Formats: sequence, C-alpha cells, structure tokens
Amino acid sequence: MSYDVHAVRAQIPALKSGSARFDAPGGTQTPQPVIDAIVHALAHPLAVRGVQNEGERNAEAIVAGARSALADLLGADPRGIVFGRSSTQLTYDLARTLAKEWGPGDEVVVSRLDHDSNIRPWIQAAEAAGATVRWIEFDPETTELTPDHVRDALGGRTRLVAVTGASNLTGTRPDLPAIAELVHGAGALFHVDAVHLAAHASVELAAIGADFLTCSPYKFLGPHCGVLASRPELLETLHPDKLVPSTDAVPERFELGTLPYELLAAAHAAVDFLAGLAPAAEGATAPRRERLVAAFEAIEAHEDALRVRIETGLAALDGVTVHSRAALRTPTLLLTFPGRSAADASRHLAARGVDAPASSFYALEASRHLGLGDAGGLRVGLAPYSSEEDVDLLLDALADYLTAGPARA
Repeated sequence: MSYDVHAVRAQIPALKSGSARFDAPGGTQTPQPVIDAIVHALAHPLAVRGVQNEGERNAEAIVAGARSALADLLGADPRGIVFGRSSTQLTYDLARTLAKEWGPGDEVVVSRLDHDSNIRPWIQAAEAAGATVRWIEFDPETTELTPDHVRDALGGRTRLVAVTGASNLTGTRPDLPAIAELVHGAGALFHVDAVHLAAHASVELAAIGADFLTCSPYKFLGPHCGVLASRPELLETLHPDKLVPSTDAVPERFELGTLPYELLAAAHAAVDFLAGLAPAAEGATAPRRERLVAAFEAIEAHEDALRVRIETGLAALDGVTVHSRAALRTPTLLLTFPGRSAADASRHLAARGVDAPASSFYALEASRHLGLGDAGGLRVGLAPYSSEEDVDLLLDALADYLTAGPARA
C-alpha cells in the first residue's frame, strides 16, 4: 500500500488552516491522538509517582510508557531514556556533569555544522574546566562533513566529540557510524544531536555508535519536551548535581523535579502515531520498533520524492541558490536569492499562504561558514504531512517572488 499523505493530514487539525507549511524543522503540527493524550492524562487523577493510589499509579504508568515508546523510537534501552524540558537543557546538564572530570590539557571537539545547542554547552563547560576546544570544519561548497574532517580535529587528549545527526540548516547527514569509530578509537565519548535526524529517519543508538543522543518530540509530531538516550551502564558512571532527597536511580537521577506527565503521555502517543504509518503489510501486531522502522522507510520515500519535486522546480527558476547539496541529507533545503533578502522572500510566501521561515535557525556557525552571516537563508522543510499540492504552492509563490520587483538585501 502506498503512503497515504491525505489520511495523515486528516488527523492533524492545524492543517485545516489551509497554509502550505514548510516550517517543520522548527516544530511540526500535532495529530489529534497526541492532543487527546494530553487531555486524557490531565482528565484523570495524577500524583507524584508511586503505587498507593490511582493518581500515583497513573503517573507511574505514563512515565514507564513514555520511556518504552522513546526507547523503541531510538533503538535504546528504556532505562537509558532521560526526559527534560528541551534538548538544549539536557545537553547543558550533561556537559556540566561530564566536565567535572575534565581539566587543563583535555580537549572537547565540536562542529561548525551544528545547531548552537550542540556547540555552546560544550564550549562553556570546557572553558569552565580549563579544557581546550577544537573545531570540526565542513566543506561549504558541498555542505559535507566527512570522517576526514573529524579525524583532523582529534587529539591524544580528546574527551568528547559532539556532532549533529543531520544539520537543521542544510539537512546534511554525516556518516555517524564511521565518525563513532574514529571517536571511540581516540578514547573519547560521542554525543549526537539527533533533533533533526529523528524527525526524518529511523534511529538506532548502537548502530549510530553514539554514547549520548538527544532529540525533541515536537520535531516529530509530539509535544514540547526533550529526550536524552544513552546506555544505562554509562549513565550509572555519571553523577549530576541533584537534590539530596531525590532518587539516585538511573535514569531518574538526571531528571530534575516532577516530570510533565501530560507531555510524556503525548510523546508516547506521537511515537504510536508514527508507528501507525507503517505499511499495512507490516501488521498491527508486529513489535512497535519494527513498525517504526517500516514507517520511517515510507516517510523517507514520501519526503524524498517531494524534495526531488522541489529541487526540479527550483532548477527551472532564475535567481535562487540552493545550499543543500550533501549526497545524504534530510528533505530540508536552504535557499538564498542573490541581490535579494531571504527574509523578504519569506514574507512574500507567507502572504500567499506558504510558511517557510528565513533565519540561521541557531545554526550560527554553519550559516557563517557558508558565507551567509547571521541572516542565513530561507529554509524549506518537509514533514510526513507535506503534500504535492503544498510543493506546487511553494514553487508558484517562489516564481512569483522572483519575477516581482526586487526587494534588495
């Protein structure tokens, strides 16, 4: 059975507004079952987790269910799933914890391709510990970040390497298993920002070779919260700052305060919604992990076909530069318009019912490395609910913008 995008769209109330949405890299729209999960959680008794009454048991079940769901999504152990307010917060907390063991002479490696949330926490933690920061460069012409780029940045005292699973600016997907082999060969830990990757591809912690991986459910049809995945035995070796009365169990020792139960219920529902997008041949009784892998194969095929449709349409337009050129990439395109403002293009599209924002999107180092300064470009991002009709509206609006009177950059 082919991927039925219209059936997907029918379950997402926000799409009834009629806009063609290409802003998914900044956050996707929410399916009704995810909304319902929030309502259901809040409409029933809730209390601090435990087993003595209904509210305690409900809270316990929500947390356990969410850990299991996110573990299936990320190919991880539920005991290694940590929840937080955002991926940025979780990365800061992890960086401060790891930095307790760093000192002068140690090295921390970050990449120019990354979102600042996988750069600044590591830089600031390294500076506080007196460690040295080294940079992984990438090719601004191809937007590729290769294992060779990583090898050049490794040293004898490298303690941690942080690399994106997919650039939120250009969509570039580095070869993570090959990079992990180099990082571990240098005796270092490997942290992967999978916020953008997990929205578009099946992720497996061990296959990637990541020691730590972060993602954000609101990028894949879920609520606004963050997730850190790691091996439970690795988490056992780390001792974050925490309140004295709070549990020292893993993963709870990393979760500060009471968890947002309604958001965890929604994150669970988002994973189940994604699993439900698997082709019927997979069978509803197949393990959720298997259905998620099949679903992402279908999502990737759908999104890649739309990406090719966009790229074909852009090739026929004069006055647009496409900066997303990596051989392996997500369906995310960064566009600029020589002599014109990407921000003005975004406003032009919005007035025509096409939502595609312009910015550097916190990938400040990448934007600067591409020669785009702090302004970045127009980002066109696809999602499981993107349609051919959306793409045609986008291309028509861009053609109209390029033929209209110029608004100078």
